[in-house]
Amino acid sequence: MPAGAARNALDCAYWDVNAKQTGRRAYELAGLCSPRPLVTAYTISLAAPAAMADAAAQAAWRPLLKVKLGGAHGGEDDGERIAAVRRAAPRSQLIADANEGWSLKTLGQNLAACAQAGVTLIEQPLPEGGDEALLRVARPMPICADESLRDRSSLDALAGKYDAVNIKLDKAGGLTEALALAAEAERRGFAIMVGCMVATSLAMAPAMLVAQRAGVVDLDGPLILAKDRPDGLRFEESSIFPAEPALWG
Repeated sequence: MPAGAARNALDCAYWDVNAKQTGRRAYELAGLCSPRPLVTAYTISLAAPAAMADAAAQAAWRPLLKVKLGGAHGGEDDGERIAAVRRAAPRSQLIADANEGWSLKTLGQNLAACAQAGVTLIEQPLPEGGDEALLRVARPMPICADESLRDRSSLDALAGKYDAVNIKLDKAGGLTEALALAAEAERRGFAIMVGCMVATSLAMAPAMLVAQRAGVVDLDGPLILAKDRPDGLRFEESSIFPAEPALWG
């Protein structure tokens, strides 16, 4: 099957079946150490600057906030957005996700605004396939590939443009490829981020194994849901704990 969400579902189910049949945990089957709790980012959704500031103020106690950018017209108002979030959450570490929403015209000014706000990483500022300018632009903070990364076959095209890669199991096609992708990306000098889609704890549980080697963890999907599934992951403030066997692995 091609890499994607359907293969991810099957791949992670096979890991779980193998763990239950052998009586061993999935991390043992993968040759990994026992996973530890991790601090996850919490997402501030794209909205008007004032609304984003309100959301950031409510989450200002969290150590790591992920700020969605990429507003209309190439993100012309994103400088105002990130400044408003910084004022509302002065002590939180900020990362930003432009979601391919900036243009060549706004790239420089938005990078400068993010630097002014103390942003420590920016995801995918330019569209996939239209990111050649990243070879030439000065980077005040690391730039992370998201939509431009899927599996290991994507890595060749990222050299020189990106400093980090955001690994998502739905893109990679499962835990098997995600673990191999993380190892190969590290070998090539990329920093590792592990991200997610909005989903239940069952989708986050296998990603926790990849996240053990990540510098940035963004697995807050269950926190955005009205209701998680039974036996879901335990969250304590911004810490996310590894899955119990009743959930997965």
